[in-house]
Formats: sequence, structure tokens, C-alpha cells
Amino acid sequence: MTELPPPELSPELSNVDPHARWKFMRDVLVFEGKLALNNVHNFVQIPLTIAVAIFDLVVRGKEEGGRFYKLVEMGRTIDDHIDIYSVIEHREKKLNENFTIDAVVSRIEQVIVREYQKGGTTASVKQAVDKALDGMQSKTAPHAEKAADAIKTAAEKLQEKIQNLGKDKP
Repeated sequence: MTELPPPELSPELSNVDPHARWKFMRDVLVFEGKLALNNVHNFVQIPLTIAVAIFDLVVRGKEEGGRFYKLVEMGRTIDDHIDIYSVIEHREKKLNENFTIDAVVSRIEQVIVREYQKGGTTASVKQAVDKALDGMQSKTAPHAEKAADAIKTAAEKLQEKIQNLGKDKP
């Protein structure tokens, strides 16, 4: 058999990074892995934050929603460490601030606040909800410390198990 000569590269292909394909495949694998990990995180975080928010509404803490916000901060830290979009850092575009979820929510809130300031239906609904939540919190106050201690103990045990996860293996 005769050996084939190596393919000649056209001038436009001679400037192409010969490792670009492998970098791309690596980026796809890393992104998909991070996406899966982030989905597991969200799968756990969604019901957990809802449960903690309900708990914060029923059992008064040091500050309104303190446990919920602490949990959200921990979730953000996890998201920051996953850094799902790091594979496109070199391609980042400026975000159009007018079309974010936060911008839309802000516009809706402004409408609700204007209605509240007028003393309309929004104001009476807010007042009724506040009264109901205050009533629940006052009824749970005697048991709040006991529940908070139980949650703290459970969190410490979970943290200890996570820290010792790799230490049990020989």
C-alpha cells in the first residue's frame, strides 16, 4: 500500500487553533456537568426555601425572614462555586437591565405600591395578611426557641456528616 501525504491546509485553516475542537468538547462536558449539578441543587433548594419561608412566617425570629435569607445566601454561595457559565466568560455581553426578571418584578411592585398609597384594595389586603401573620407568630412564640434549637442541632449534624463524608473510607 502507498502512504497518503498529509493533508495540505488551506490558508484560512492554517490560522485555526489545532486544539479548538478538544477545548470545545471539554467545555460541553464541563457545562453539562455543572448544569446537572446546578439542577440537583435547585431540586433541593426549592422545597427547602419554601419550607423555611413558611417557618419564618409562622415562627418569629430575630428579624423577619432571617432564616430564609440565610438559606438563600448559602444557595448563592453554592451557585457562585458551581459558576455554571464560566465556559463563556470570554464571550460575555452586557446584560440589558430593562429585561431582567428583577426589572419586571420591580415594575409590578411599583404599581402595587402606588395602589397601596391610594388606600385601595391592596392596602386592605396587606393589612389583613399582616394581622393574620402577626397572630400566628404570637401563638408560636413560646415554642419558637425549642424549634430553632432543633433546627440548629439538625443543621450541625448534617454539616458534620458532610465534613466526615470522605473520612470514613480507608
